[in-house]
Amino acid sequence: MADRIQKIVTKLPGLKSVTDVWKTADRRLALGDSAFLTDLGIALAGAYGSDAGRIWQYRSVFDHLLRLLATTPGPGNVAEALRLVSSTESAGRKLDRYAASLLASSHPVEELAVAFTGHASEELRACLVHELVLRGADVTKTPGITGWATSPHWRHHPLGWLPLALSDVEGRPDLPSYSARGSSHAMPYGPSANREMRADAGAHVPSVEETTTEAATKGIGTAVANWVEESNGRIEARVFDLAAPLEVESVPSTLLGLGLECLKDAGKKTSFSVAACPPDQAWRVLFAAASTGGAYNSGARGAYGRLAAWQSLAGLCGTAEGAPVEEVEAGARECAWYGFGADTEWFERVAWDIGLTSVSPGRRRLAVLAATDTD
Repeated sequence: MADRIQKIVTKLPGLKSVTDVWKTADRRLALGDSAFLTDLGIALAGAYGSDAGRIWQYRSVFDHLLRLLATTPGPGNVAEALRLVSSTESAGRKLDRYAASLLASSHPVEELAVAFTGHASEELRACLVHELVLRGADVTKTPGITGWATSPHWRHHPLGWLPLALSDVEGRPDLPSYSARGSSHAMPYGPSANREMRADAGAHVPSVEETTTEAATKGIGTAVANWVEESNGRIEARVFDLAAPLEVESVPSTLLGLGLECLKDAGKKTSFSVAACPPDQAWRVLFAAASTGGAYNSGARGAYGRLAAWQSLAGLCGTAEGAPVEEVEAGARECAWYGFGADTEWFERVAWDIGLTSVSPGRRRLAVLAATDTD
């Protein structure tokens, strides 16, 4: 076996196609030899992991090996996937997030308890807890996981802020499905199915004062930050105080009068639409943007996507930084939410366009998040 693995490692950079290597891995797994896949992946990572950005053959084969192990049923495959991730020199936060998402999507929660007793990083465990929560698992009552998930020792971790059960606002999140050959996920962007509101020239528009701060921009834009950092995206996140309570019928006209870059010339030369939406729809959009990414990246996966969605929701609601998620949810339910879109030059109008507005309970604060990305 060692000779076979070394032969693959040596020849890999010169291959024009890695299909035959994939087939070899497929056959070995079908024969029950999942250890071969792990040993091959570890050997490849040792040889090429530091040059992963240059050697596409390595990236393709390693990804295939991990996907095979993590998405093929069987506790033995779970153990080998964990061994591959924990033994790989190139392992890091992104790989832990990815592996946790793959495993949670494909195995019963009972089989994944081994991650909390065997060799797995604390990062992978934290991600796996919330990937399982997103898929409806009760991690507080699962033998092997409960002790770790409810222990105070990891509460300093960023994901420790999140509750160990889904909230009403989260509902049943749209989650990706994985296989050894790829993945698919929902894209809840674009026109709303809710009844659209039209701008009324006679509507009373109160005077506004922009109160955007650097912290507010960062907080509101957390869910879509990856679109800018890892793809071709743009973000506009701003906050305004209103001199008088904002009436529902005045929302479209007020948005057009804020001087937003994303709505430049909207309503005059180009189409513009606004529709009321519930807070769970806003959360769904934010979660998809954060977890699955934009045009050229894969996002933060489920656990960190959940975190980013709540952080953006908190920024849009104006909830105090560090407030419990339960408080953020209560604030989100008290706000009025609207989705908007426009055929302006700012929006790319490809597949990734977001326009969200929240109006505070007293109708004197309005926050906006617009984002767009393209391939």
